[in-house]
Amino acid sequence: MKYVDEFRDPQAAKNLLTRIERDAAKLKQPLALMEVCGGHTHTIYRYGLENLLPDNIDLVHGPGCPVCVIPMGRVDDALWLARQDDVLLATFGDMMRVPGSDASLMQARAQGADVQFVYSPLDALKMAKDNPDKKVIFFAVGFETTAPSTAVTLEAARRDNVDNFSVFSNHVTIQPPLEAIVNGGETVVNGFIGPGHVSTIVGTKAFEFLPREYNLPVAVAGFEPLDILQAVDMLITQFISGDVARGEARVDNQYARVVRPEGNAAALALMDRVFVTRETFEWRGLGWLPGSGLGIAQEYARWDAERIYDIPGRRVEDPKACECGSVLTGRIKPWQCKVFGTACTPATPIGTCMVSPEGACAAYYNFGRIDKAATAQLAGS
Repeated sequence: MKYVDEFRDPQAAKNLLTRIERDAAKLKQPLALMEVCGGHTHTIYRYGLENLLPDNIDLVHGPGCPVCVIPMGRVDDALWLARQDDVLLATFGDMMRVPGSDASLMQARAQGADVQFVYSPLDALKMAKDNPDKKVIFFAVGFETTAPSTAVTLEAARRDNVDNFSVFSNHVTIQPPLEAIVNGGETVVNGFIGPGHVSTIVGTKAFEFLPREYNLPVAVAGFEPLDILQAVDMLITQFISGDVARGEARVDNQYARVVRPEGNAAALALMDRVFVTRETFEWRGLGWLPGSGLGIAQEYARWDAERIYDIPGRRVEDPKACECGSVLTGRIKPWQCKVFGTACTPATPIGTCMVSPEGACAAYYNFGRIDKAATAQLAGS
């Protein structure tokens, strides 16, 4: 395949769905398959894939939206930094509207704080060079997907000796939240649709702990409709073939056109040099997870905002009405949150899942569909 249209071909989708329906009929139990990445969630609901699958296949949203997993306390820390004298805070656009306890970064900008959105951390470094009278801080978020670009920027800041630039690192890693979900006992997951973007960096080998330690199959997938359907088919095949029953679950690579088993060696080496694994880090919906965050190595301490500034580090609970944590961990579907689509909308978000382009609540809301179970529930009420 050469072009994106081939991954959206209706006849190919029908053929795949026919095979999925045939194989799903052979399953001995229903399957709950967790799509880890928010990009997958948007493909699923944009194209209505959840309504095309057999009733015994349930797609469950996971903690793969990088903006959604940042807890409110870390947003408050960024707001505190933005309100300091002579500070210019730069971040990705989808972080601008994430609510803190008293405001979002966009609201802080309206109140006078110098907050700018950028497409790359290198843009923030250029702002520092162009504005020597400002202390430019990049509010860095994301999994291993975006961490290499932050690492490149820190290397450039050191090389060019840019003293008025620093990074507030909120980078996280993919393995600890998946382990927490599997071990938490609150979410039933029979297999995982692995995140394609993260896998371009960490490789498929990073997910081998799931079949090895938990006998849970994984299919790393791309982001087009046929990618998702093929990944679902791969996972079903591991069940009907008896591989899972024999304790021989494995990681399949549906996204082989981009992802390699070993990942991106150069990016991983750079991350190992620039970052250190934090002893623990707080996640929305999952609490404090050991070894799940990336801090900045001592060698780059001059550009570490957490060393330069006395950040309050106040931890804040989500609003009681917001159930983003439960959505992120697959315990509920977005439509089961009491404020979904009423008090909480993209225009008036209460939680991060409604703000981010990768958030599950935004996917449900923007594409105007609700789950089949929700339809039945509403019809019976």
